[in-house]
Amino acid sequence: MKPFWIVFVVLVAAAGGGYYWWNHQAAAKSQGTEASEKAEGKAKGRKGRGGPVSVRTITPKRQPMPVLIDAVGTVESQHSVAVHPQVSGVLTAVRFKEGDYVKKGQVLFEIDPRPMRAAVEQSQAAVRRDEAQLAQARAQEERLRSLVDKDYITRQEYDVAATSAKSLEATVNANRAALDQAQLHLAYSRIVAPISGRTGSLGVRAGNLVSAGTGGSPLVVINSTRPILVAIPVPQRHLDDVRKQWGSLDLKVEIAADRGEQTLVEGRLIFIDNAVNPATGTILLKAEVPNEKEQLWPGQFLAARIVLRIEPDAMVLPEGAIQPGQEGPFVFVAADGRARVKDVVVDRQIGEQVVIAQGLEGNERIIIEVPPTLAANSPVVLAGESGRGKGKGKGKGKVNAESAPAGAPSGASEPATQEAAKTEERQ
Repeated sequence: MKPFWIVFVVLVAAAGGGYYWWNHQAAAKSQGTEASEKAEGKAKGRKGRGGPVSVRTITPKRQPMPVLIDAVGTVESQHSVAVHPQVSGVLTAVRFKEGDYVKKGQVLFEIDPRPMRAAVEQSQAAVRRDEAQLAQARAQEERLRSLVDKDYITRQEYDVAATSAKSLEATVNANRAALDQAQLHLAYSRIVAPISGRTGSLGVRAGNLVSAGTGGSPLVVINSTRPILVAIPVPQRHLDDVRKQWGSLDLKVEIAADRGEQTLVEGRLIFIDNAVNPATGTILLKAEVPNEKEQLWPGQFLAARIVLRIEPDAMVLPEGAIQPGQEGPFVFVAADGRARVKDVVVDRQIGEQVVIAQGLEGNERIIIEVPPTLAANSPVVLAGESGRGKGKGKGKGKVNAESAPAGAPSGASEPATQEAAKTEERQ
């Protein structure tokens, strides 16, 4: 019986191994077929999409561009005055509204004038009394002078009369000064605007007792706004350029609400500080702006742009052509049917235009509107190319292309299309 069971086990094992081998071969064949179909579909899909990426290019422009200094400026008043009363008394009237624009000499406040008017009248009475006494003393001095010359009276009697006249004269002068002071205090009961400008919030209302002097809070603060100043701290490396240009002409300063936005007003540079701030490494400049429409307000932070000069032949590219990189900005250049990477040095940006300092010759075809999938050495075809392939993906399309003018999308060249076709064949 043992040989029988041995033969039976061998036969079962052989059958199981054959079944497993047959299943494995079928699965492998099925997977190979699917992979082949997918690969063929992908290849056909790539051929259907055309392979190379279609791009638009321009050549760098040469044009005049301003040389600028961009900074953040702070608006400040040319004159700021805190109005304090110069006499004490009860505030009876406020002749303006908070925030009004007032002119120099305009009445702002009134203090009860009755005490000051009484003081004026008292001083006037004292002056009249002393003037009458002085007239009498002078007349007495004249009579005694003629008598002393004839020795009818003693010299001492005459000297007493002369001294009395001089004393009364001094008293009259003192009373006149007191009268002037009283009249001045009466004038101070009407508080007028010392400058033209915009008023702030009121520090006191009518009916309150105010005291002369500057110890307390001001009645109101007036800031001049026409014209107005913009304080602009700039890095010290710009100091030489600013001084050279400022010495030969007025430097224009453009003021905007934020960098890149439309210019609100223009002014001119009027001040360069006499020392660099050692804590920040900046030099303070100030520009004067007419501000007739009061677009600038004291305390505002604004974008300031100082126009140093005009560079007559700057190399310019649109902002979209510049790509950020870990080692600095770069551009894609279409050359030999490929997207080549070229590092550039950006000097400045003005609006949507970028001035290139280094990295380009000026005749390159710079790719603009860069597709997100574009990478270094990717095959590209210039927008506007068209071609027909012969055969099943092996034909070489023949293209006629013309060069685009500087700054406009360019056409394609025949070698670029042939290179793209070869790439497609290899895929």
